[in-house]
Amino acid sequence: MLEASERQELPAIPGKRYFTIGEVAELCQVKPHVLRYWEQEFPMLSPVKRRGNRRYYQRHDVLLIRQIRALLYEQGYTIHGARQQLSGEEAKGDMSQTHQLVQDTIAELEGILRILRS
Repeated sequence: MLEASERQELPAIPGKRYFTIGEVAELCQVKPHVLRYWEQEFPMLSPVKRRGNRRYYQRHDVLLIRQIRALLYEQGYTIHGARQQLSGEEAKGDMSQTHQLVQDTIAELEGILRILRS
């Protein structure tokens, strides 16, 4: 794990649609062979492949790679643990939206009940 003083700020992601593996390696400060390995280990990471099997990453791929990098290098997760964490976050995101919707509905119904009682 990296100490706070050892962490480097990652460069800003340019407003492009597609990025080559070399560009992503620089943006995320990992080697291209690491990115290719992570594609095998994280099924949600799947860059577009064009002629010659060249990879083109989109902005959401770069953000995902940065998240994977943080889990592995900064928070000390294993590959398996990081994969589970990412899968759990997707499910948590759905649950938090559902929870918020339920809370909003309850608040609205309580407001209606107050109106009816007065």
